Amino acid sequence: MKIILLHGPNLNLIGKISSKLDSQITLDKINTGIKRNIRNTNTDIKIFQTHKVYQAINFVQRNRNWADGLLFAPMAWAFYEYSILDAIKISGLPTIQLLFGSKYNNIDEEKSIFTNVATKTIIGSPKKIYIEGIKFLEKVD
Repeated sequence: MKIILLHGPNLNLIGKISSKLDSQITLDKINTGIKRNIRNTNTDIKIFQTHKVYQAINFVQRNRNWADGLLFAPMAWAFYEYSILDAIKISGLPTIQLLFGSKYNNIDEEKSIFTNVATKTIIGSPKKIYIEGIKFLEKVD
């Protein structure tokens, strides 16, 4: 299984948010945990984080034929970024929308523009939702 993972805007600052919650979560720790989890499996992953819409669209478009699925943590893009929504629709990739629990942000599934195109939405702790998303995509494959 080949997965692309797109982290949305400001996820590079998750450590600042988590430190206020007495947590030790950083984007690097999330990515390392993902890589550790898929080690010695048949899953390969390309990970990308950006604040720039055109880079996010390019990442999806350039990897759509390589990947079997997309993990996407949209963050603020969940409210307004229709150009990324179009890129995901056109890619045809099974997409798992990852939304952090209420401690980290106020994005709920009903308000996200990506909910209707996502194969599944997973909500919860940043430490858990990425691994759940990978496991779900592995079952779909």
